[in-house]
Amino acid sequence: MPRYKLTIEYEGTDFVGWQKQENGPSIQEELTRAIQAFCGEERDVYGSGRTDAGVHATGQVAHVDLERGHAAGTIRDAVNQHLKPLPIAVLECAETDRDFDARFSARQRHYLYRIINRRAPLTLDRNRAWLVNRPLDVGNMHEVAQFLAGHHDFTTFRSVHCQAKSPLKTIDRIELTGSGDEIEMRVSARSFMHNQVRSIMGSLKLVGEGKWSGNDLINALEARDRAMCGPLAPAHGLYLIRVDY
Repeated sequence: MPRYKLTIEYEGTDFVGWQKQENGPSIQEELTRAIQAFCGEERDVYGSGRTDAGVHATGQVAHVDLERGHAAGTIRDAVNQHLKPLPIAVLECAETDRDFDARFSARQRHYLYRIINRRAPLTLDRNRAWLVNRPLDVGNMHEVAQFLAGHHDFTTFRSVHCQAKSPLKTIDRIELTGSGDEIEMRVSARSFMHNQVRSIMGSLKLVGEGKWSGNDLINALEARDRAMCGPLAPAHGLYLIRVDY
């Protein structure tokens, strides 16, 4: 039974997230349906991680086992054909070792969060970035964000619904840059907790507005208290961009 690694892109606005749920369509469900339509096999598709409702991906990774082997390019093209007109695409497909696991073999995950910092409403970037009307100091946001790099207890930035066994996580990289009216935060770690990136972005927005200082962020982190977190940034600004193995 061959195993295939899929690299997937999707626009998450109209989905309840990656994982199959009873309350609406999911990315996982649509991929399962498309694969069955292609080869007649109902097979579970396992992703590198769950993205929430409204979150996008340019580099989600999944694996699937099939009874019969197929050329990787054939799988990619056939599955994409059956996904139409949904905003989901298999970018790459490759046969892989049986011990490869999209979730547990991952060494690092990379996320992007996009802010458009302007007064005018969004048109092309509607549902694809967070519109922030007040001016933000991206240099200060980047500087203060470095306090979050490294190994910490991230209870403050963790959803109350998070199922992770421990709030201890290591952020390997966190960078904020600005170009024109766009601000990007790129953050990398082996794993993240539920809402961690969005919670960090919401808190850094307060820093950019001048409402929080670096000490405020440190105090929030050290409090290990969800009530000390800044506002949760909206899902539509978040992208899973790459998973390393």
